[in-house]
Amino acid sequence: MKKISVRTLTRCAVIAALYAAVSIAMLPLAFGAVQARVSEALTLLPVLTPLAVPGVTIGCLITNAYGVAAGANILGAADILLGTAATLSAALLTRALRRFTVFGLPLPASLPPVLLNAVVVGGELTWAEANTLHTPLLWINMAQVGLGQLVACTVLGVLLVWTLKKAGLDVRLFGREQAE
Repeated sequence: MKKISVRTLTRCAVIAALYAAVSIAMLPLAFGAVQARVSEALTLLPVLTPLAVPGVTIGCLITNAYGVAAGANILGAADILLGTAATLSAALLTRALRRFTVFGLPLPASLPPVLLNAVVVGGELTWAEANTLHTPLLWINMAQVGLGQLVACTVLGVLLVWTLKKAGLDVRLFGREQAE
């Protein structure tokens, strides 16, 4: 079994803390049908490093749990499990798509967090509001969540990754062995 260094754990923890801190700072906007979870831009970091997969997943877990405890997360405890699972799945798929680019930008890698969260969180919202998934409300909720994710991931996230790479900060932040 490979040892995990303190530096590696610290990098994962910093990503998790950034995700949670940004989400919690914008708490009223981080939950609901129309979400502006700016921290979702960090879900593109798996393009740069595998360390971001556990980082954004733990950050999402902390955010969703805090939202439930603070009464801001209307989806309740189910979102702690389902929302976090969607983020983990999206992070793994984003990592898998890291080498695919459009005009040199990791646009395909931005789609898993958009699509998975639209479906999972849109479904959760519909269930919480209507106690069924067989309703036109499902499509409205998925579209609203997807639009927020599109702005956060495809616009802000891709811009974040591009900026970090352009400035050479991907290697400085994540180390040569982790950045790719």
